[in-house]
Amino acid sequence: MSYECCEGIRNLKFSRRYFLRQGGIAMVGLSAMPAFLQRAAAATPTGGKKQLVVLFQRGAADGLNIVVPFGEPNYYRMRPSIAIPQPRNGGADTVVDLDGFFGLHPSLAALQPLFQKNQLAIVHAAGSPDPTRSHFDAQDFMESGTPGLKATEDGWLNRAIETIPEEHASPFRAVAMGPNLPRMLRGSAAAIALPDVKQFKVMAQSPGAGQMAEGGFEAMYSQTVDQALRGTGTETFEAIDMLRKADPTKYQPENGAQYPNSRLGQSLQQVGQLIKANIGVEVLFVDCGGWDTHVNQGNANGQLSNLLKDLGQGLAAFHRDMGDRMQDIVFVTMSEFGRTAKENGNRGTDHGHANCMFLMGGDVKGGRVYGKWPGLADHQLNEGRDLALTTDFRTVLSEVLAKHIGVPDLAPVFPGFDNNPHKFIGLIRS
Repeated sequence: MSYECCEGIRNLKFSRRYFLRQGGIAMVGLSAMPAFLQRAAAATPTGGKKQLVVLFQRGAADGLNIVVPFGEPNYYRMRPSIAIPQPRNGGADTVVDLDGFFGLHPSLAALQPLFQKNQLAIVHAAGSPDPTRSHFDAQDFMESGTPGLKATEDGWLNRAIETIPEEHASPFRAVAMGPNLPRMLRGSAAAIALPDVKQFKVMAQSPGAGQMAEGGFEAMYSQTVDQALRGTGTETFEAIDMLRKADPTKYQPENGAQYPNSRLGQSLQQVGQLIKANIGVEVLFVDCGGWDTHVNQGNANGQLSNLLKDLGQGLAAFHRDMGDRMQDIVFVTMSEFGRTAKENGNRGTDHGHANCMFLMGGDVKGGRVYGKWPGLADHQLNEGRDLALTTDFRTVLSEVLAKHIGVPDLAPVFPGFDNNPHKFIGLIRS
């Protein structure tokens, strides 16, 4: 075995074994478990933790057709073929009225009850202050948490985890649903990417180590002469094997929740499974693509409508499935930027600026659309074409991290940004 390979193994810092007690699935009793699983179970938190779920809509979602300012006449002037009809027109293809000025796209109707029950809040005209219209740069800035600065190597969510050190942190403390660890979770704090709970294939990032597939770990551990290290690797893969045998396909969502059969829907269901497993999960990341609607965006029906139906039904199912657990969860959505206020010649929208963010959960002061509305008159638009930004996305996230997760110091999370709590907009209960 090469020196580099051995060093890579030694740099892996698994603080505990991977042990997943699958919600709704019968597992062997504690006394029948191997000793390493007993230790893992004893060391794993079993409740009381706050969780944060972040959903990234890649491609720049059209916030103006997601949360529609139907009380703004200029909205209809600029979008003659893709605007959503006002609610007073009646019918299933009209805006779902929220407060007399803003309303949801009809494909998000599943979220209206959550808004009415104060479990869903919206921040409009929010986003990154950087003016870039590049998907790559904008996503990078929002995930690094340092708009305009490309030199930042780690992500804001990873830095947030670092501010709350845990001596015996669960290896499942920070999880991204997918094959790769997103920029948001890269950094010195350990995090894992989980492509599919049903397959139990875990990709891990530990300080000083890259990502390696399950088979790569197993082969490396089997070759090392370090008995203690070999034991760690063997226990890890024994745990993964045990998880496979538990057959998570038998998982049944609670409270009649029905997740969409889409990639997003299944990812949200698996997020729910991990939270119910009580294995020390604190932050989870999910993303979904397809939001770059330059051509044939549609209005109440069409390309955007299909995406929003999936999103709305997925979020509603997650909320229903979590039940009382939702009191300890905050769910946040974000996208790299919004889209132009005016539709283009292809009945779509081009890259814009400000957008909307959703917040859902027990600590959220829901039932309101937050943020200063900048207006859509020509002189009010950013660069004469986009919804202007009035709320920095870091203001929203800072309040969630401070009040919900308990991050004690926001300065290292969003360096160079004014994180004065007096400037929070009141989204989260103290």
